[in-house]
Amino acid sequence: MKTILRSGAPAVAMFSSIWMRAVLLAVLLAVPASPSLAQLVVFDAATTARNSTTAALKEVLYQLQKVQHDRILEMARRLSALTGLAKYRVVGVPAWRTHGPAVYATPYLNALAQGDPGGAAYIRLVARLQQSPRVNQLSPQARRSFGSRLALVDVADAAAIAGIQASGRLRLDGRQAELQVLDTLERDVVDPTSTQSATAVLDKISAAMSVGARQRQARIQLLTAVLEQLLVENKEVRDAEAAALNMQLVKWRARRVADEEFEAGNGEALRTWRQP
Repeated sequence: MKTILRSGAPAVAMFSSIWMRAVLLAVLLAVPASPSLAQLVVFDAATTARNSTTAALKEVLYQLQKVQHDRILEMARRLSALTGLAKYRVVGVPAWRTHGPAVYATPYLNALAQGDPGGAAYIRLVARLQQSPRVNQLSPQARRSFGSRLALVDVADAAAIAGIQASGRLRLDGRQAELQVLDTLERDVVDPTSTQSATAVLDKISAAMSVGARQRQARIQLLTAVLEQLLVENKEVRDAEAAALNMQLVKWRARRVADEEFEAGNGEALRTWRQP
């Protein structure tokens, strides 16, 4: 009996060791492998502070973008959402003035309303200068003085023809095209619908700038015509002043001869005068 127990003890110990190994292997196979089991928790103050700063900065940027988004939406709201735009419409716009009927100046008035590039209506209306070969037979001084007066008439005619053409074309374009463009632009500006987006508003601003540029060009043309008329008047005044000064200078220069002739003529008249 003792022999059997002694011989069986090593077998039982071996069996228990094998059983423990099998149980340990089963537990290891049953538990999923995880890399965190072999890692340790490490706290880095610098990394944590940097991540906190980055998170705070991103939060500030987010809030700023949110405020900008709300502001853009507020700016994108049309004025028609707050008040009516019909009050900005101009009513009773005066039309281009037309000339009434005339008997003798009808072509001239038509030229003022439609333009006359050749100046035919103006030439028919004004008095013509007569041509004479005696102009070339005058002395150089007299021919120069007379030629200056003739040039004044030519300059006045040229300025008048240019002014008539500018006025007529502006009137014609204003009636046929500009009024329709302004009415269309005004209708689009006061349109209260939501389809008038920011892009449409920019297009209307561009259209208004284009119309304004055309109107400034027309204003410059009218001012140029007025300037030409002023230049003609200035030449006329200058020629009249020069003629008056020349007469005074000639009088001063020939004063002695004139006085002697005047005295001689008066004396002869007094000597020969008799009571009728």
